[in-house]
Amino acid sequence: MRTFARWMLGAAMLFAGLSHVFWARRDFQAQVPDWAVEAVPLDKDDVVLASGVVEIAFGAALIALPRERRTIGAALAAFFLAVFPGNIDQWRKHRSAFGLDTDRKRFIRLFFQPALVAWAWWSTR
Repeated sequence: MRTFARWMLGAAMLFAGLSHVFWARRDFQAQVPDWAVEAVPLDKDDVVLASGVVEIAFGAALIALPRERRTIGAALAAFFLAVFPGNIDQWRKHRSAFGLDTDRKRFIRLFFQPALVAWAWWSTR
């Protein structure tokens, strides 16, 4: 069951990463906090592209490197925690993306991030 869950998470990360790079860049930009691009010499599109590459790498690693699954899972859980402020910022600043076009929907979305952290952790133990 854990192996299947890890493969599914790997596939989801590959899909999410590819969507960052190719077809959903504008939507993902809504999740990049303004303070994040003020702190680094990147614009929101650069941050989206970089995070997409990281997500593709996580997805591929989850599938192709089963012996390293614990390390990868811990790093992915940390990644999910690191991007959580972007979800909070999207909710606080009322930015619509991915069908999250109301404060209620954006707020409910916040509760999915801990589930992703748990999925990354559990499926790689």
